[in-house]
Amino acid sequence: MDTEQGYLLIVEDDPDILKLLDTALTFKGYSVVTAHNGKEGLEIIQREHPALVIADIMMPELDGFGLVHRLRLNPITRGIPVIFITATYVTLEDMEFSLNIGATRFVQKPIDLEMFLTTIAELLKQEMHVGIEPLNEFNFYNGYRQRLEAKLDQKNRQIARDERLLETRSAEKDQSIQASLRQAVSEREELKLLLDQIHTQLENISNQNNDSG
Repeated sequence: MDTEQGYLLIVEDDPDILKLLDTALTFKGYSVVTAHNGKEGLEIIQREHPALVIADIMMPELDGFGLVHRLRLNPITRGIPVIFITATYVTLEDMEFSLNIGATRFVQKPIDLEMFLTTIAELLKQEMHVGIEPLNEFNFYNGYRQRLEAKLDQKNRQIARDERLLETRSAEKDQSIQASLRQAVSEREELKLLLDQIHTQLENISNQNNDSG
């Protein structure tokens, strides 16, 4: 596969990282299109299929897990390679789930650009990418729920730690801790919202199975 066969799609809600990757890939001669969340990325893919997708996992609207699952559900987009980039989902369990649902590669932030560009080149050289069969709906959402619950637990512990630090640190250090705390609280609320949505999906699947049985 070469760049004449399609563009590279970057799906990332962090504007600084999006700009960094866009600049690096464009400088290397790739045709690049960008999206700020999975929903926007999916709409772009439906109009014209990319040669490769680079996607963050934790994003608003539709996150990376949901984006990959939808690509693998569709036989037409099933073979599009996807590289996950993430600073949040970095455990072995996160990586295993990512690969199980159809991610092609898993890259942790901060991104090693040299290694990242090598990975891009290797994937684009492959003549054909085998379409990955999607997980069934229950296994996908149940695995998704487990990953979100693990992240929520980590985020609660981070918030508790930052709150303790604010009680003991000097005033000049308060600002950085408060910024960390605000970001953690925002991410916790996003995780809670996602979990509510996943629980609803699992209930719907359970109800459908009961009705069909």
